[in-house]
Amino acid sequence: MEPNTLSPLMQRFILHFGEMGSRWGINRTVGQIYALLYVQSKPLNADDIADYLSFSRSNVSMGLKELQSWRLVKLLHLPGDRREYFEPPKDIWDIFKALLEERRRREIEPTLSMLRDALLDTAVTHDDKHAQKRIREMYNLIELSSSWFDDIQNLSPETLASLMKMGSKIKKILEVKDKLGFGGDKSARKPADKTPQNAGLPASHDASETLDQE
Repeated sequence: MEPNTLSPLMQRFILHFGEMGSRWGINRTVGQIYALLYVQSKPLNADDIADYLSFSRSNVSMGLKELQSWRLVKLLHLPGDRREYFEPPKDIWDIFKALLEERRRREIEPTLSMLRDALLDTAVTHDDKHAQKRIREMYNLIELSSSWFDDIQNLSPETLASLMKMGSKIKKILEVKDKLGFGGDKSARKPADKTPQNAGLPASHDASETLDQE
C-alpha cells in the first residue's frame, strides 16, 4: 500500500463510520477522521489526515478539536518534529467509557436537570399532577442508570468485560439473592409490588391524589 492511500478494507470502514457518526451526534467529517486514526498503526498529523481523506485543512482542524473535546483523540509530538500528531486511546474500553461519559455530560445531565426543576414545581391541576408523576418515573429511571454508569466507570477493563459476558447469568444470581432474602425485607416490598404505579412517589403525592378522588 502506497503512502497516504487507503486499502478497500480501510475505505469501507471509514465511510461506514462517517455515516454512523451522524446518527451518534457527530458530523460525517468528524466520524471519518476518527475512523482513520483508529485503524492507523501510527499517529497522524493534520496534513496526513487531509491527504488521506481529501478534506480541507480547516475541516480537519475543526474535526480534531471536536474529537479532543470528546476525549477520543490525544495530541502528541514526535522527536525532531514540531508538528502535532494525533491518535486515539490505545485501550478500546477507554474509548467506550469516554463515549459514554461525554454522551452523559451532553445529553443525560441536562435532561436530569430539567426533570428536577419540573419536579420542584407545585402541581395544582389534576393534569399537572399526572404529568409530574410520569416525569418522576422517568427521572428515577435515568438517575438509576446514571448511578450504574458511575459504578462501571470505576471497573477495570477485565472486570467490565467479564460482567458483560455474564449476560443472562446475572438474572439467575438476582433470583438466588431474592430466594435467600438478601437485599432487604421482602414483606416490606410487597405493597410496592401490588401498586407499581405508585413506586418511587412520595407519600404526600399519593395523599393528594386520594383527596382529588374524594
